[in-house]
Amino acid sequence: MQGNGVKLFSIVAFLVLSGFYLFPTFQSWYFNNQLEKLEGDEQDEYLQTNYSSIREAQDKALKLGLDLQGGMHVTLEVRVESLIRDLARETDETFDQVLSAAREAVVLGNESIIDAFIDEFERLDSEARLSRYYRNDEAGITRRSTNAEVRQYLQTEADEAVTRAIEIIRSRVDRYGVSEPSIQRQGTRRIIVELPGVDDPQRIRDLLKGTAKLEFKLMVEDRDLVRSLQQIIEHFEVDLASEDTLIAEVDSTVNLADLAEADSSVDLSSLLDDGDSILDEPTNELLAIFQPIGQQQIMGAVSERDTAAVNALLADPAVQAMRPIGINWAYTAEPVGTTEDGFEVYHLLGVRTQAELEGDVVTDANVDFDELNRPEVTLSMNGTGSSTWARVTGANVGKRVAIVMDNVVYSYPVIIGRITGGRTSITGLDSREEAQDIVTVLKSGALPAPVDIVEERTVGPSLGAASIKAGFRSVMIGLLLVAIFMIFYYRTAGVVANLALVLNLIFILGILAGFGATLTLPGIAGIVLTIGMAVDANVLIFERIREEQATGKTLKAAIEGGYSKALSAIIDANITTFFVGVILYSFGIGPIQGFAVTLMAGILASLFSAIVITRVVFDWMVIDRRMTVSYG
Repeated sequence: MQGNGVKLFSIVAFLVLSGFYLFPTFQSWYFNNQLEKLEGDEQDEYLQTNYSSIREAQDKALKLGLDLQGGMHVTLEVRVESLIRDLARETDETFDQVLSAAREAVVLGNESIIDAFIDEFERLDSEARLSRYYRNDEAGITRRSTNAEVRQYLQTEADEAVTRAIEIIRSRVDRYGVSEPSIQRQGTRRIIVELPGVDDPQRIRDLLKGTAKLEFKLMVEDRDLVRSLQQIIEHFEVDLASEDTLIAEVDSTVNLADLAEADSSVDLSSLLDDGDSILDEPTNELLAIFQPIGQQQIMGAVSERDTAAVNALLADPAVQAMRPIGINWAYTAEPVGTTEDGFEVYHLLGVRTQAELEGDVVTDANVDFDELNRPEVTLSMNGTGSSTWARVTGANVGKRVAIVMDNVVYSYPVIIGRITGGRTSITGLDSREEAQDIVTVLKSGALPAPVDIVEERTVGPSLGAASIKAGFRSVMIGLLLVAIFMIFYYRTAGVVANLALVLNLIFILGILAGFGATLTLPGIAGIVLTIGMAVDANVLIFERIREEQATGKTLKAAIEGGYSKALSAIIDANITTFFVGVILYSFGIGPIQGFAVTLMAGILASLFSAIVITRVVFDWMVIDRRMTVSYG
């Protein structure tokens, strides 16, 4: 082995490193096998005893992609039309008409909604300027700005919104704890998210879609709520053939207007306790699916199966005009009960349109527990938020304030005194996981525009296991066929090439584990491809050695000449393929990147095994052992 000390050291060093990085993978596999053998209490006890070791092994193990491990593939679309509206300083009927037409045009074609919006605006009035809606001194948009300048401004804001959305989604996913997520931009407004190992799809949907728009709002006065509730009920009244109408029944029971004037509140659910329940009469389509309450800022109760229908009824322009001025309706985040048939019931509340404070004043958020061990989220505010919060709470003692996130009310406590120091909490949460998700989205930041899930695919763990089995089988079959051919055609040299091939596979997996790469199904295809490439390098070397032997050179001289003459061809072929892998990784997404990573790792490993490992073995056999090596 004289003269091969550096090569031998390199081989041993790479083997040790590969073993070091692959050990957690074998460790994780062992733990999983042990857990599968145990059940019930024995499994729980094993988990508790070995939790830290299992966790550490899983964190350091070779990561599996979505197609091998199971998980979710989600395509998100940033709602650019909402951004277009939010950026406008003022809007009118023409603005709404143009935006609606642009939205329809985009649905029917592939045009950018910004282009469609501006084209539709210019079609209505070629002389009009959009700058009247988008005056922004900081962005350089004035009354004199052209539509082209406004187009550029909107496009820049939309691009930044998508980029910011990707950053926020990545932060949320990282905080959630998903290993090796893939988050990539697609086109102008879509984001592809792949999350391996996810076992709670609904929680992930909520995490990805939540805009994290936190608001603190005061609530409607009960007298205004009752008056509005009476008008809305009367609006949906349907006259019967008889003289008796529902409103007559209501008036004979209680006069809501009188109660409102008397500054009191009434639980209208008492009207439903009589034998002649108004819900039994098909005279009012709202009361058929809605139970009015009218106190403590609660408009009424709605079953989860009826929320869409109630929303549609309340969206009637005539009904919206009956709302108290400056008030919107919002549902509670948590159910307040269940119906007899098992559907959850939510309260519909009246909250002010104008927020007293928004989430941008929050500097920190943490999961905590109250005195009854119920989860809550504690919030800290900056100086501006603290002073505003102190002023709002001091001026509204005895009233309720709603803590609203993404238009859902998480809690609406009564203000019992002026709150200083800028600290408050979100209560009424169902679990610690829900509290943690709220903290995650608050710390990650608010999305610049709402996002919609336009495509979703879930890969089950069983399908992933089947993919692993099929991939492993393909690698083994490919390796076996190549090994048989090499032994049959090159005899002793073929055995050496097969040894290098096995080490080549170990090096590939070691490289992937060491760099924290993810093994995917296309990646397994890349491994199969590199098996062929590694053998190709050995074939070039062996054929050159044959040619050298044919000229009458000794075996030692033939080996030296064969390696020397084959080296340039091997390096040229592998380097050009490596550059192809770099290009695929740079411009590809998801599966293509998985293939490219494995291909590049395989090329490096095959070069090392073909040029270094086989040469060391041949030198040992020919020079040290004086053995005869057959090349077929």
